[in-house]
Amino acid sequence: MELRRLGNTGLQVSALGLGTLTWGRDTLEAECAAQLEAFIEAGGNLLDTSPTYGEGEAQKVLGSLLGTGGNRIARREDLVIVSKSGVNRRGERTFVEASRSAMLASLDDTLRELGTDYVDLWMVQVPDPETNFDVVLATLSAAYRSGKARYVGLSNHASWQVAYGAARLGNTVGGGIADSGLGLPGLAAVTNEYSLLNRELEREILPAATALGVGVLGWSALGRGVLTGKYRNSTPPDSRGASLHLQGFVKPYLTSEKRRIVESVATAAEGLHESVLAVSLAWVLSRPGLSSAIVGARTGDQLVQILRSVETKLPRQVATALNEVSDPINPLN
Repeated sequence: MELRRLGNTGLQVSALGLGTLTWGRDTLEAECAAQLEAFIEAGGNLLDTSPTYGEGEAQKVLGSLLGTGGNRIARREDLVIVSKSGVNRRGERTFVEASRSAMLASLDDTLRELGTDYVDLWMVQVPDPETNFDVVLATLSAAYRSGKARYVGLSNHASWQVAYGAARLGNTVGGGIADSGLGLPGLAAVTNEYSLLNRELEREILPAATALGVGVLGWSALGRGVLTGKYRNSTPPDSRGASLHLQGFVKPYLTSEKRRIVESVATAAEGLHESVLAVSLAWVLSRPGLSSAIVGARTGDQLVQILRSVETKLPRQVATALNEVSDPINPLN
């Protein structure tokens, strides 16, 4: 698998990242192990997780697969682990809190669950309108200086927050990091949703990240599973769209507008003798400025299908047609 630079950090990440959203809840540990093994064998190294994934179980499962026992699948030093803080769980309730105390406590819990003393990239999971943004950025800097986070970033934030955060953390226009003598970490990366069904990233965040030397990770690269083509005729009973936990996550992409894009991908796939999944993945992996496209799978077999599609390339005419039909500003009618 291709390795790409994460912005101007020098860190190399696999073009495809493995998400763990369903691990420990919809995906049992044996399937998680099969996914991780297949991913590493294919040359992948970027793992995306969070304390909230799998209703709090994902990081524990990942930690067990990185441990020293019989379940160990991979060596910690061979992986780039991305985790987040800023969303907490208390009983059945999930809430946003990016206060310094909550963030640093969450980071310590993450390290304990993963069985490691650092995460490669630590991100604020979502914006917290109740916490001063400078305080949030100072917390990222504190985690960097402590060595518990090798790089820091923002997830699902607005373009103004990316630009402001980069300026406060030391990035300069042109992609460098200011030599202020303050040990500023620089904003290493941003994570936002990105696929043929959601190209909002291209409006402002992607150009800003490129100018500032910030890496870009695109989550849900297969459109929350809709770009596999599985929902074209109905909702499979074992799919996320039928899951009590995730049907609301998938539903926004089952509209007539999104269906038109999926059908265009299907037409292209038929002409290329490829799967809808392969064409969708090839499109997102070809986009300029993207460091890694993050995908998730419920089973090991599903991930194997995704990994087999990584080398698919699109003819320029096909890529252009898909660009036009999915353009968020001027969609092809």
